[in-house]
Amino acid sequence: MTTSPRPYALLSVGELLADLIGHHVSNSLLDAQDFRRYQGGSPANMATNMARLGNPTALVSCVGNDNIGRYLTRQIEESGVDTQFITYDPLAPTSIVLVSRTAGTPDFVAYRHADCRIRPEQLPDSLLAQAHLFHTTCFALSQQPAQDAIVDAAKRAKAAGCQVTIDTNYAPSIWPDRDQAWQVISDYCSAGALVKISEDDAERLYGSPQTPDRVLADFHKMGAVLICLTLGPNGSLVSYDGGAKQSRIPGKKIDVVDVTGAGDAYWAGFLTAYLDGYAPGNCAHAGAALAKMKLTRQGPLPDKVDRKLLYDQFE
Repeated sequence: MTTSPRPYALLSVGELLADLIGHHVSNSLLDAQDFRRYQGGSPANMATNMARLGNPTALVSCVGNDNIGRYLTRQIEESGVDTQFITYDPLAPTSIVLVSRTAGTPDFVAYRHADCRIRPEQLPDSLLAQAHLFHTTCFALSQQPAQDAIVDAAKRAKAAGCQVTIDTNYAPSIWPDRDQAWQVISDYCSAGALVKISEDDAERLYGSPQTPDRVLADFHKMGAVLICLTLGPNGSLVSYDGGAKQSRIPGKKIDVVDVTGAGDAYWAGFLTAYLDGYAPGNCAHAGAALAKMKLTRQGPLPDKVDRKLLYDQFE
């Protein structure tokens, strides 16, 4: 990537938390007996994945002033992410999520504390002007004060010439007020967002299954400039230029080992290709390549991933 006055390829904003993931495969948390601790949180995973691909990345987050928070910050730092914008809340403990290990969509319970305590002073204009991409998630947007701080920062990021992105990973258990979720997501997307949404996310957000056309039209209406709708084993659909153009990427059969973090891997591959100037369809192929790498291995991606591997299939 060419050097520029913007030192960060990605400024990722939102939850850094501990994932306690079932050690053995189970149908749900009802059957999960023992757990292993991992660094988690979708924006944190995005930051580490982007860093693994050689992108200079920073994370804006909040953890508790405790040893879990220190463990998480150390993990992020070791993966090459700039951690200077992570704050330690003196009162709220670090958030944790219990997750079942499964080949399908995992069962999870979130115990949320410090993660939603992101404040406006962590997101000054001077920082926004240093990033190419400003990224967040529905989880991060679901509670105050982080909600207002992040939406406001997204609008300022756009004004500063930074491209806004979101993983619309909506879950009713995290954000029970669906009407409010729609309003906040719409407000965020109005900053001209690049949107990733899965078929499962869309069904949860709408409350029922929807056609791809409906989802794409609704998000473009909110102001999203590009939408990537992932369709599980059936590949993905990218809509851009206000919906005037679409690319359909077929799925490939793979032996899934671990689905946790696959969406974050996909979007990191997609955005890396986007930063490298590839067309939306090729960005989706790059996303699929990194998602495949994640799906076929236990635990996180390797510490370093050659970004050329994302482009092998179309160069």
